[in-house]
Amino acid sequence: MDTATLALVHAILEERGIRRAAKAGGRPVASVSAALKRFEAAIAVPLVRREGGNLVPTLEAQSRQADLATANRAVQLLLSPGTVAPSIVVPSISLAALDRFVTVARSGSIRGAAKIAGTGQPQLTRQMTDLERDLGYDLLIRSPSGIACTPEGLAAIPIAESLLDIWRRLSRASGDRFRRTAATWRFGSVMPLGPESEIARMLAALTAEWHRARPRQPLFISSTTADELIAGLKSRRFDVVLLDLETFPAEFEGRLISRTPLALAGHPSLFAKHGEDIRKLLQANPIAVPSLKSGLRQQAEHFIGEALGEQERNRLTVTEVDSIPVILNLVMNHGYLSVLPESSAARVRNAPAMRRLGPGYLQNLSLAWQKNALSRQAGEAMLTMMSAPPLD
Repeated sequence: MDTATLALVHAILEERGIRRAAKAGGRPVASVSAALKRFEAAIAVPLVRREGGNLVPTLEAQSRQADLATANRAVQLLLSPGTVAPSIVVPSISLAALDRFVTVARSGSIRGAAKIAGTGQPQLTRQMTDLERDLGYDLLIRSPSGIACTPEGLAAIPIAESLLDIWRRLSRASGDRFRRTAATWRFGSVMPLGPESEIARMLAALTAEWHRARPRQPLFISSTTADELIAGLKSRRFDVVLLDLETFPAEFEGRLISRTPLALAGHPSLFAKHGEDIRKLLQANPIAVPSLKSGLRQQAEHFIGEALGEQERNRLTVTEVDSIPVILNLVMNHGYLSVLPESSAARVRNAPAMRRLGPGYLQNLSLAWQKNALSRQAGEAMLTMMSAPPLD
């Protein structure tokens, strides 16, 4: 489907005739008639019937007329940014090209967008150049470091998304012949301690608020380690990530959002046996920690290095488990120790005994995203959503 067809079909329904629509749109009658046939074939629904010399909208057309009017206004806004002046002749811009522009804008990279769209990089570059030519203004700023949107490009994104969403609704009766997979935002997070933890609370709040605010933009959330999250952000597998690190690579933007004291956690009987002697505790019991890919493990390594000498560290029994619920089970049921966020561990049912490590040991949580305006907008929206209180 394309912008010219949408505008012409809107004109046909408004003018109640093909010839009148052709005159109003400055198009040949044959082109307007072809647009109507093309549109009806695409949605598999007849839009008009003849009554005397007039074309009368069918009931199906009437149910779609408001969407067609909104689509027409969106087309005019794309062609004339900042105004509502109607264009004399609407160019034929494919909705597929607009969809790919949104993908390019979101990814910040022609190469990354080409992978997502399953097309060649030269072909996508050419398609974006043609789109800018047809619109009459630049959408993208190209540089060796990637792609950024012009002010006009940023303004075009919500208009294009609205137009694509309208077309999805208009074409629903055809069994989604032109099915557009809604752009899914991919959020990566370090693993929460459990359902009562601060990370779990933030992710639940984000999911609920995102669904309310953006019901047509699915949000996918995946949990893994900090290193894998950073790698996923670099490869654009994730759009935004929640890291258990205070700092992140300078190629990204983001914000430190919380600091939580860390504690040595274990079964109460272990602390009763050894009291406050942390060295004896560490040497006498196995230790379960995440892999070195996590920020929590880095803090645990630093603590153990401060508490024990090299020979003592070499004799420790350290088990790597990249699953916080499994670590908690080892702590509570199998005599293991671990380093965990104090406040989150305290909320767990049958919470372990804990000894705070000291002011220098913290779980730092940071939100990070790609350096482009669209990712920044999403990241900042997510920050607000993650702090939303639960419903009463």
